[in-house]
Amino acid sequence: MTTIDDHPLRYSLANELHARPFPVADTPCTVTFLAIKKPVAAVARDRNKDLAHLINLLDRHGAQHPQPQATHYAGQIGRHWLKWEQHTEFVTFTAITKNVSDRPFNPADFEVFPPDWLKASEGQRITSAMIRVVERQEDDAVKASLLNWFEPESLAAARVLDDAAVCASDFRIDPAGHMRFALFASKAAGRRRTGRIIQRLCEIETYKAMSMLGFARVKKLTPRIGELDAKLTELMGQMTDNTAHPDELLPDLLSISTELETLSAQCSFRFGATGAYEAIVNQRIEVLREERFEGGQSFADFMMRRYDPAIRTVKSTERRLQALSDRAIRAGELLRTRVDVERSAQNQALLESMDRRADIALRLQYTVEGLSVVAISYYAVSLVRDLLHPFAEDQLSKGMLTSAVTIPVVFCVWLAIRRIRKRLE
Repeated sequence: MTTIDDHPLRYSLANELHARPFPVADTPCTVTFLAIKKPVAAVARDRNKDLAHLINLLDRHGAQHPQPQATHYAGQIGRHWLKWEQHTEFVTFTAITKNVSDRPFNPADFEVFPPDWLKASEGQRITSAMIRVVERQEDDAVKASLLNWFEPESLAAARVLDDAAVCASDFRIDPAGHMRFALFASKAAGRRRTGRIIQRLCEIETYKAMSMLGFARVKKLTPRIGELDAKLTELMGQMTDNTAHPDELLPDLLSISTELETLSAQCSFRFGATGAYEAIVNQRIEVLREERFEGGQSFADFMMRRYDPAIRTVKSTERRLQALSDRAIRAGELLRTRVDVERSAQNQALLESMDRRADIALRLQYTVEGLSVVAISYYAVSLVRDLLHPFAEDQLSKGMLTSAVTIPVVFCVWLAIRRIRKRLE
């Protein structure tokens, strides 16, 4: 048989698709869910500490440890089945316990995560939830339970997965600090389908909470963005009206542009993550294949009314910040162009002034040359006179000899200086 070398990542990549299976849940059961995020630098956190925190919980129950550098784990801890997952910014713990408490959403059920163990975490709770999974009853009985467990004004309930179950929540934090979900599963749903619904409910809550971090960031940014917008508009008005010199406006404009670029850099990851988390929330709701229950609002309706406006605010702020940055850049380019034009005009005026000075200097040079002809001629005439005087002493007096040689000497000196100047030019 002919063999071929496998890519070194072939098996690991194929196994990754099956590394995080959906939980399997019997009905009835209680699900406790916890998502923990480090308050700062969550992406660059030490992930070994996440694993150490999980191992601390497993050791309390004598459970088997995960593999080194593991990013997910599933196994039995005491009477609970635990699923742990490590994500880009957070880690999640999902514990499933058979049967339900007599008291719906009993805070004692959350003690699967001991208080001292929770306190030892370096992160903060981004969300926690309790899911009460019971057998589906008649619609009237289900409706009565929902009205008793949840806030009617915020209640969202729907038949899911072709009426295999009814799930509901009011997306409010109860007095114990947890979100509440109810799942009424029919016998036809089966253990695996019930587990998939549980997983999707946990993901909807987690990614909803994570995406709302972008909204919290926007609420802090909005006042400052408004101030920068007003300053930029004022500067552009001064540019239009020419009420200030460009050299005075340019430092302020560069300062605004720099701050806008800094804000964009600081928020780019959060804006991108918000968009990704929102897409996951909508996709998880879509795969539930909701149908209205007793004419009430579905999860999709709730998100459209309560969640989507917040996400649209994040997206609009992102676009506004980018638009402001672009405006500042364009204004800076226009202002620099105006400064360059003014400096070019100044340079042109300076060159014209230099030309005039050069012309004056040239005229002065011609004047000096004329004077130099006279001066040189004076000494040259004296030399020629003294040279010729002994030969013409009998015929001409010294004065007559001086008069005779003056014109030829001056002409020769002028001609010599002129030739020298032409050679230099």
